[in-house]
Parts: sequence; C-alpha cells; structure tokens
Amino acid sequence: MVRPFILIVEDEPALVTMLRYNLEAEGFRVEEAADGEEALIKIAEEAPDLILLDWMLPRLSGIEVCRQLRRRPEGRNLPIIMVTARGEEADRVRGLDVGADDYIAKPFSPKELLARIRAVLRRVRPALAAEILSCGPVTMDLATHKVLRDDREIHLGPTEFRLLRYFLEHPGRVLSRDQLLDGVWGHDVYVEQRTVDVHIRRLRKALNETDDADLIRTVRSAGYALDVTTG
Repeated sequence: MVRPFILIVEDEPALVTMLRYNLEAEGFRVEEAADGEEALIKIAEEAPDLILLDWMLPRLSGIEVCRQLRRRPEGRNLPIIMVTARGEEADRVRGLDVGADDYIAKPFSPKELLARIRAVLRRVRPALAAEILSCGPVTMDLATHKVLRDDREIHLGPTEFRLLRYFLEHPGRVLSRDQLLDGVWGHDVYVEQRTVDVHIRRLRKALNETDDADLIRTVRSAGYALDVTTG
C-alpha cells in the first residue's frame, strides 16, 4: 500500500519534530527541508502528495517557493498548505493568491492540521484521502470499514473491528487487558477482563481463517501484541 508522501518545509526543529511525529502516526511518509532552496531540490527529485510550507524561510521564502512551483508544469497541481505565524487577513489572501490550497496560522493543534490535510487531499487527490491503518499484511480502511489480510477480506464484528484498530494504532506494543478495556470499551464501561480474551479469540479466528501465521502474540502475565514479524 502506498503511503501518502508529505514534505515539511520548516526551519524550526521543534515544530518539524512535532509535525513528523503526528503525521507518521497517521500513516503518512514524511520528508523535510529546512529552507526554500532545499525544498525545490527535493520536490524536483520526488514530487510529494502534499507540501506543508512555512512562510518565513531562509534563502527563499515560502511565498516565493509557492510562486515558483505554480509556474512549473510539474508543480502546478501540487497541494500546498501554508504554515506560518502570520495570521493577518492580508497575509492569508496573499498566500492563497500565489497558489496555496489552504493556510493555517501558528499556533495550531495537530488535529486541526490533520483535518485540513485530509480536506485538501480529498479535494485535490481523493484517492489518498481515505483513512488507512496498516501493519504487515493487515490493512484497515476506516472509511469503508474493510479489513484485508494480504488480498483476503476479513469479516469482523464491531468489537473485533475496534480491537484490531487499537492494535494497528499500537503495532508491536504489548497491551495489557486493562489498556485494551480502556482503549476499546472506554473508561466508563464496566467489562470483565475475561471479555477481552473472548474477543481476542474471535479476532484470531477471523485473521487466521486459512491457517496463516498467528499475528496476535500472547505475552504471559502481560497481555497481547500485534506481532507481524510472524506473519
């Protein structure tokens, strides 16, 4: 499965770290450039699916990067979100006028940025906007509720779907029954721990229907983990 590729063009290391962490956690592939000239070189090497472009950059401003990209045939349709501390209406208008698809002013929440990224991708590149979780041979499409193991569709009940989603959001991590209860059933619902074991058995049966390697590892006295190294 192709992961959407986002180029972060930003010269604040702390912000780059935060953006990379949140985007990679949502399944995006991320590269970064610290100035406008480096950004243009990287874009020429491999066109990203979306660019997060800071306004104030060394060597070449974000506005100039955007302007140059829109002049080039290969950059005409690249989705661009301007990310900047400049929040005045005139600046927003200027950013949009030179070709940015959207504009977000600092400080912003990661959730808001992710929502804007998905909105732009839905508009410009709809095939990349689906919310996909994947780990090893297992892929989950959150929009259509489809689950695949390799090319085989897996049919799950609602609880098993939520359980697998939680595993896919924490691949390789050993999750205790208490963590699974909180993450899948919620803090306010009383469910016995053995209920987790029942649904783990059902999920295993669905995933391993054709005698495939068991992807869910039981860790004695600790819990369970999605372990794709065996799959």
